[in-house]
Amino acid sequence: MAPSTTSSTSATPPPSAPPPFTLFDADLTTARKPFRNPNAKPPSRRVKNAKQIISDESKRLSSINGPGVVDKPTYINVEAPPSVIPRKWWCDITGLRAPYRMPGNGMRYHNKEVYEVIKQLPPGVDQQYLQLRSANVVLK
Repeated sequence: MAPSTTSSTSATPPPSAPPPFTLFDADLTTARKPFRNPNAKPPSRRVKNAKQIISDESKRLSSINGPGVVDKPTYINVEAPPSVIPRKWWCDITGLRAPYRMPGNGMRYHNKEVYEVIKQLPPGVDQQYLQLRSANVVLK
């Protein structure tokens, strides 16, 4: 069976493509931009700074325990003992960890190369280095 071919004299134009995107279409100044959601509600919680929080906490604790009586550790009353970890010392020349101390002037140094540099310092320069860390010796 052969397909029937009927020709119509009225041809419909092909569907038109959308116009090309131009820079004028990208102009965002004409677009409406609502800066606030019309359905937005103000926050129900009030933001407090640290001083207000500490003040409120101390008032709450004094109302529970009585004035001046604190039995639970809080951010207000925590007291820590001195640290048992040894203090870290830093090199006066390089700023690196300094396991060594020069006995003559008290300067701390990182390794043998820094020790050689300290030995070659002119007089008075070692006191200027010590003055930077407030360990200089002032002779009267």
